[in-house]
Amino acid sequence: MFIPRHYKETDFDEIKKFIQMHSFGTVVTIEQGKPIAAHIPLMLRKQDNDYYITGHVAYANPLWKNLEVSHDNVLVMFQGPHAYVSSSWYEQEDVSTWNYQSVHVYGAAEMMSEEELKEDLILLLEKYEKHRENAALWENLSAQTKKQIKGIVGFKIKVIEIQAAYKLSQNRTGEDYQNIIEKLYRESDINAQQVADVMKSKE
Repeated sequence: MFIPRHYKETDFDEIKKFIQMHSFGTVVTIEQGKPIAAHIPLMLRKQDNDYYITGHVAYANPLWKNLEVSHDNVLVMFQGPHAYVSSSWYEQEDVSTWNYQSVHVYGAAEMMSEEELKEDLILLLEKYEKHRENAALWENLSAQTKKQIKGIVGFKIKVIEIQAAYKLSQNRTGEDYQNIIEKLYRESDINAQQVADVMKSKE
């Protein structure tokens, strides 16, 4: 991913937080020379001294076979809020642009054992269910429902390289920066308002 120096994010704690918040990612593999993508809920997990992107797909989904073939050449993309930024919001004439946050993770894939997959599902359900009434946590599921684990394949992708771009008008003057935030808040698009939130948090 091309990242101009103004927009390169290197704070790993910040990147980890971003991935956990925007964890519905895109996994890209290669099938007979053609890029194949799948959109999947994922988690970032630390095991010993390494980090892994973990997830699962239906057994009928060919992605897991592509992961086995691609193995050490897998790309996972995470996208945050994004918004158009009009040049009319600047003090001096310049070009319009687009603000966004994006993280690319490159890694090596391997399949999970059933026990590893069960552990991953327990953590996934805890993340999205523990705050809910009558939470659908693993321990609350029936034996019949738990048997459906046989129909999915778990995978983990060892993180080898991370590229993170936070393009948030860091190159603008303080006056422009503040005006962009104000204008984004006035947009009807929820993405624009979320970008404004992120920019405001970076002040």
